Amino acid sequence: SDLMDNYTIYFRHVLSDSFYPVLQRAIGVGSAFEGWSPREQDVVYHVLIPMTPPRGHSFHLELDSEGRRHVRNFRVRVQLECTCTREQQAEGMLCFLHHPEEELRRNQDPSLLDTLCTGSYLDVHKTARWFHQLVRAIWPALPQSHNWHLMLLPSRRCCQFQVTNGIESFRIEMLFGVRRDDSDIFVSSQTREAHTASTTWPESYDVAEMKFFKHIARQAPPDSLHLRCLQLFSRLQLGTNFSTYTMKTIVMHLLNTIPVSSWRRRYFLRRLGDINGNLRCCLEEKCLNHFIIGNKRLPQEISMPLDIASAEPPNLFHHLAWCPVAHSQAMSEYQDL
Repeated sequence: SDLMDNYTIYFRHVLSDSFYPVLQRAIGVGSAFEGWSPREQDVVYHVLIPMTPPRGHSFHLELDSEGRRHVRNFRVRVQLECTCTREQQAEGMLCFLHHPEEELRRNQDPSLLDTLCTGSYLDVHKTARWFHQLVRAIWPALPQSHNWHLMLLPSRRCCQFQVTNGIESFRIEMLFGVRRDDSDIFVSSQTREAHTASTTWPESYDVAEMKFFKHIARQAPPDSLHLRCLQLFSRLQLGTNFSTYTMKTIVMHLLNTIPVSSWRRRYFLRRLGDINGNLRCCLEEKCLNHFIIGNKRLPQEISMPLDIASAEPPNLFHHLAWCPVAHSQAMSEYQDL
């Protein structure tokens, strides 16, 4: 957390007069920040860095799902805005739209369209390379660099690195994204399918889910074992075809329906039975609804765009419905579990 805060301060400082995206404070997401890592020895800290457009630019999110019901992908169109106002000119900024190209080339850094875009769209791969360069360049200025060693790890859609001091080691994955309206939903650089195009930004629910776990933590009694239940089940399924996200979704649905007071230590076995029964039921019905999309019962502090709140929840088990082989394999893995 200190490391990411320090990075954010230096990002702001280094980029203050540039035409690169403006980087906001990092948000910790995923199991490590929600308190239930399936692999305690091998924790990856996922952080999402919100980006806003630089001066003279605007971002426009365009839904790009090509009729596929179960994925919501976006593209981020970058548009140049007129900056011929007196204030902007007082800052010595030339207008990308109305100044001659020759003058712009001579006197001003290139626009975001010329650096991190492919055509008019923000490019994930170019943005990831830029992040890698920033992280490497800023590292020597950070206080952590005196005692820790930085190693950047290869990645095309995020910036992954490891910091080690000889005794401890932390792996950090920086995703970057653009907020949808003023909500807790982002489009982010995460990978959704095997071949995600470089101008594709999948919709991300990580921040909303992290806020849901925070909401539960505020209400839960001190001896609540809801995180222990989730950790146990997500560990059990390592090496099977059940994803940790499946287990997390089932537990979030249960946390939204069973009062938090019923997750205390003395109800531990009962709650494990509920998770187990719920998983079996979803497998038999070949249906597990997405937790965030279309959920009318989310806590009020989680802010949703209207199209998400009113959407039909996608079925995370839709592949079991149209592939009998996958379904029978899932049922036999459940028996083993």
